[in-house]
Amino acid sequence: MARDLEPLFRVTEEPDLGIVLADGCRLSARVWRPEGAGPVPAILEFLPYRKRDGTVVRDALTHPWFAARGYACLRVDMRGNGDSDGLMEDEYSPQELSDACEVIAWIAAQPWCSGRVGMMGISWGGFNSLQVAALRPPALGAIITLCSTVDRYADDIHWKGGCLLNENLGWGATMWSYSSRPPDPALRPDWREVWRARLEAEPFLPAVWLRHQRRDAYWRHGSVCEDFGAIRAATLAVGGWGDSYKNVPPALLEGLSAPVKAIIGPWIHKYPHFAVPEPRIGFLQEALRWWDRWLRDEPNGVEDDPAYRAYLMDGLRPATWYKERPGLWITEDSWPSPRIGTQHLEFGDRTLGPAAPFEIVLASPQHCGAEGGEFCAIWLGPEMPGDQRADDALSACFDSGALEETDIVGAPVVTLRLRSDRPVAMVAVRLCHLHPDGASTRITWGALNLTHRDSHADPVPLVPGEEVEVRVTLDHIAYRLPAGHRLRVAVSSSYWPMFWPMPEPVTLTLAGGGLDLPVRPRAEGDECAFPPPQAAEPLKERELRAPSHVRRTEIDQRSGAVTLVIEDDFGMQENGDHGLIYGSVLRERWSIHPDDPLSARGWVHWTQEIRRDGIEMRTEATSEMWSDAGSFHLKGRLEAWEGTALIHARDVEESIPRDFL
Repeated sequence: MARDLEPLFRVTEEPDLGIVLADGCRLSARVWRPEGAGPVPAILEFLPYRKRDGTVVRDALTHPWFAARGYACLRVDMRGNGDSDGLMEDEYSPQELSDACEVIAWIAAQPWCSGRVGMMGISWGGFNSLQVAALRPPALGAIITLCSTVDRYADDIHWKGGCLLNENLGWGATMWSYSSRPPDPALRPDWREVWRARLEAEPFLPAVWLRHQRRDAYWRHGSVCEDFGAIRAATLAVGGWGDSYKNVPPALLEGLSAPVKAIIGPWIHKYPHFAVPEPRIGFLQEALRWWDRWLRDEPNGVEDDPAYRAYLMDGLRPATWYKERPGLWITEDSWPSPRIGTQHLEFGDRTLGPAAPFEIVLASPQHCGAEGGEFCAIWLGPEMPGDQRADDALSACFDSGALEETDIVGAPVVTLRLRSDRPVAMVAVRLCHLHPDGASTRITWGALNLTHRDSHADPVPLVPGEEVEVRVTLDHIAYRLPAGHRLRVAVSSSYWPMFWPMPEPVTLTLAGGGLDLPVRPRAEGDECAFPPPQAAEPLKERELRAPSHVRRTEIDQRSGAVTLVIEDDFGMQENGDHGLIYGSVLRERWSIHPDDPLSARGWVHWTQEIRRDGIEMRTEATSEMWSDAGSFHLKGRLEAWEGTALIHARDVEESIPRDFL
């Protein structure tokens, strides 16, 4: 039985509650508690993203809402970030996870806590919720993980199919900038000393991650797929079709023995009560039901919900941004679902349907992939994949005839028989929706480093000229192909700027293959419903500089180089609660010559500004990467300014051998 969702309590807030760990490190927590409620369950969100400015807008919408309904909520800055002590080491380090377990035990022991704790988060907070759950801290009874992964190597921002994602540099550059900012001087009188210590110790993570090019022990740490049985906390997994982490909800349904449910909507990398594209859902109400059942033992029937609730998106024309996605909600009582069958379509001579002999020579120019969009759409700019026709023209395409209306639900698989003229090569595979006028919408996609065809831990070079058969599993999707429209499988030997290119131009010869398409019986209408979104009062901010987002491609007509230019100005705001002023700008350039994989170059520059009571603090963080045939080369520079004075500058430069890449 669902409870009344009206607020029950006034909420008291503490902006800087200190949690002192066993080693003396003080973590700073922002805490919302229901006034006069007595001991209540607690909800932890544990992040490096700075509660004072980084997540302050979304925190205002979420945590007070839960607190008004009888939960203590804590947003804790991780060690080395925000207003907490200590130094940052890496993502999901043993220290981070140990700290989280200690924080959970501390929370459970407080007189205002009932002794039962939940953990939630999106992205980093979704990752560490799963990883901490696998460590089984006694007080942790339930988690809600959003936009996360179960396999840090195969399904994060570093590698996909054993290919090097350029997001490895992009997000590493972001953390180089994010974690090197100072605390809020209003909370830390020693903020200058803390800032200097961070600046001197901040790890250059793109190089840390790039040193592990195989699925080794570094990546197995924190990958809960290594032992799904370790997780005993009840798990609600949430994802979005516009996000890069869409494979995890079905993986958790398949792998966990603990209570588990999954929801996937049309959203990008955002919480579903304020995400885009719409429709949004009442995520907070769904989360409250989860907490009530597993932290309060209320018999509200949440365990009887369908195992899998997914938004079946109508097939639309391609666009780099959607405000909303028409479609409907479908449900499955178990996953994998016995209702979903496989439609097998063979490759022919550029056809998709009955098998026919063919041989196609494929040598994609290095800039193929320009319409791929962002790997992880998050910044609300033109980040979605655009019309695929430009990339299709640089790929080997296999087209079906006109099809009946088809509900594609699951992870398509493409099999390829091919030969390579080089020992190291890759393929990118896209499943596209062909419209009657020729427009091409990317439905889903995948990739494979062909030296990883049998193992991500032990790659084996190709024998030039020798035929191999490989399988490429594409990302999960729920997509309705309209009647009379066609499918296309597009195969390319490069995919820039999504992936760093292989060291030599490659020619592949395709000689066979096919598509296994997961097809669900046609949904006649919504099979479940969600309440409309609710949230607490939004944060009051004063806009000092408006945000803007630019994404453009430049072609140098003299040199032939093709460059993607990204300029994300996130504006500047003044916090209406405590007066901190903050703003940031991201600039990226990804350049390559169509004929030369060794011309690839990535450049990322972040500016971060913070102002408080006449104090002006700024960091400039630059990260670059290029390569030759044998090594990757990385360079970073970190500058810190107080007013007009440069108070710190540090340069790093590393070369890392290529390992079957």
